[in-house]
Parts: sequence; structure tokens; C-alpha cells
Amino acid sequence: MSASQIETDPVRAGFDPERLKRLDRHFATYVADGKLPGWQVLIARRGHIAHLSGHGHRDVATAAPIEDDTIFRIYSMTKPITSVAAMMLYEEGAFELTDPVSTLIPSFADQRVYTGGPARAAQTRPATEPVRIWHLLTHTAGLTYGFNRLHPVDELYRRTGYDYGTPDQDLAAVCDDYAAMPLLFEPGSSWNYGVSTDVLGRVIEVASGMGLDEFFRTRIFEPLGMTDTAFAVAPQDKDRLASLYLADAAGKATVPRNSPPDAAPRALSGGGGLVSTAYDYHRFTGMLLGGGALDGVRLLSDRTLRYMSRNHLPGGAHLDEIANGSFSEVANAGKGFGLGFAVVEDPVASHVVSTPGELSWGGMASTTFWVDPAEDLSVQFFTQLIPSGTHPIRSQLHQLVYQALVD
Repeated sequence: MSASQIETDPVRAGFDPERLKRLDRHFATYVADGKLPGWQVLIARRGHIAHLSGHGHRDVATAAPIEDDTIFRIYSMTKPITSVAAMMLYEEGAFELTDPVSTLIPSFADQRVYTGGPARAAQTRPATEPVRIWHLLTHTAGLTYGFNRLHPVDELYRRTGYDYGTPDQDLAAVCDDYAAMPLLFEPGSSWNYGVSTDVLGRVIEVASGMGLDEFFRTRIFEPLGMTDTAFAVAPQDKDRLASLYLADAAGKATVPRNSPPDAAPRALSGGGGLVSTAYDYHRFTGMLLGGGALDGVRLLSDRTLRYMSRNHLPGGAHLDEIANGSFSEVANAGKGFGLGFAVVEDPVASHVVSTPGELSWGGMASTTFWVDPAEDLSVQFFTQLIPSGTHPIRSQLHQLVYQALVD
């Protein structure tokens, strides 16, 4: 179903249509200035799409426009889906959040923690705390990304072949490689953006006895009607895929990276491997706003989802206080981290209009979403520009959405 077929009157949803035009005009300048190839925004309230717009091209060279059914690489917007999948298994008693990951992935026993030295001669000591499943959900495991380029352990990941991708091996072997590298810190003591959710994907495979793609398809995508979300684009849908662009030194989207995911890789990335559409992801965020259920389909208990939506960082810290280095374009003051997404606790501290209890995350190609339970609101923005911090899209989107909400 096309999202435009179910679009509702924005006035009934509490929006001023003239003020919504400010949003479209503002981001149209991003395309006119060459900062973005094209974009799509979907705003829903009280279960109905109140605003759907797009501008520019899904492929600049062919002038193919952004359309309702354009497919986007969502990268780290995969992480909340993987986290929901894990918590579905938690609700079935497959594991406890405090279980060591080694009970399901034995290579995670006997972890070591980095203590000093360059990557080529890293010094380590035995970890005193095992990596637990809740550490994976909260990015407090001490795992990292090779592309972070902030720490000697990041370099160790790159030396092992883990930069922006993975070697040609299955997820089990990939996770064994991650386990063989030292942790940045004692599990549970700090926060670092890394491969934790990829390891969580392997936990899901072992606990369920299913491949991650099969679990997603049968337990989440088909029940929610997410027909275009997958680890690869079907051959008949390749023309719908938005091309990927790198920003040049001036922040312009001028360097195409057109390698469509024709087939799922051997290592299915629960941290960043999915493609999706605005309508499909709207179905997922609708489930989050529905307390774990949508249109009679329940994936999670509302109690479980409320628990996921609390700040689980050690000592109740906020991301700006505990995170290692810079990992996103937005200010993270006033934000905690729950089980799979950021959680706004103090909007004033962030200097961006938002609401306590808002859940959010984004992707490497400048995509973003948030859900605001207090306003019964969800917002999604899709484009295809790497890196995500090139322009202040996420903070400006907040400004422009909330100024148009007038009821």
C-alpha cells in the first residue's frame, strides 16, 4: 500500500498546513544547494500519516525522483528493530538480560580489556565483568567500530578487516572475531557506539534457532505488513532504491556510491544491514507508539516497551556525560539510552525542542526517526548522504516539526 493512499488531513492531526510548508521549503534548499540528492519526510500522529513529502532525486544522474515507494538504506535504524526482536525472545524466557553473552556465544568467555599502548602492541588485562546481554542492548559492552578512529582498539578492528564492512564470512565467525579483540572498557562502565547490536543479532539467531533474516521476516515484518524491509533489494525493485552519496569537502552530495545490496551478505548485520521505505518504517514506529502492538498484532507487552524506554545507562548518566568520543551530529545533553534507542530526559539541556520520553535514533546515511509518546507523534526523515553529521538535519527537523504542531 502506498503511504499516500492513507494520508489524513494535517489539521485533524493538530498541524498547521502553512507551517508544515516551512519544513518542505527549508529542506528543498538542501537539494537546491547540492547538499542532499533528495529526501523524504513522513510525519504521523494518532496512528495516521499527517504529512508526507519528498523532494529531489533518488538518483541524480538519471533524474529519477523521490517517490512514495523509494527504498532507502537505513543503516543504524536497523538497531531498534534488532533490539525489539531480542526483547521478544526475552519475553519468551529465552534468556535473561543479565545472562553473559558467552552462554549463547562461547567465544565471549574470558574477555580482555585494553589498558594501554598502540594497536600493534596493545596491553590488556582480564575483564572482571562478563559482557552481558543488557550491555549489548545499551552499547555499554566495550565493543567498537573500526571506522570510529578514536581509539587504538578501533585500529585493531580495521587491521582485522572490520572498517565499514565485514570479511566474507557468516555472523557466527564475525562475532568470534569481535570476541577475540580487547574491550575498550570494563563492561557496564561506559558507553561506546559499536558492533554490540550485530552481536545481539547473533544472540537472536542462537536463541531462536533461526537466521536473523528469517526471524525478522516471520516475527516482525510480515506481521506488521513491512513488505519492503529486508537485508537485500529484490531484483524487480532495484530501480526503486535511492543511490548512495558521499559528501565532498564542501558538504555537497557529489560522490555516488552505487552498489545496490542485490543479495544479503553472509553476515547479516542487526546493527546496520536493512533497507526499508518510509511506509514500512512508519509501521514499525506505529508499533512503538502503540505500546508494542499495531492493528491487532502485538510484538511486545506495553510494560516491556516502557522498560526499554527508560534510561539504562550506569548511574542514570546522559550520553554527553558517559559516551566515548563523538558519534552523532546532534547534541546529546539531556539524553539517556534505553534498550535500543536514545531517550530524552531533559529537553532543555539539549537546546532542541523535544519532549521527555522521546525515543530516537538515526542511520549513517543521514536518515533519522523519533517517536514522541506524549504527543502520539512519529517522524521519519530519509535521504542517502554519508556521513550523517555533514549537516544539522536532525535538530532542524525537530524545530520545523514542533513549530507546526499547534493543537
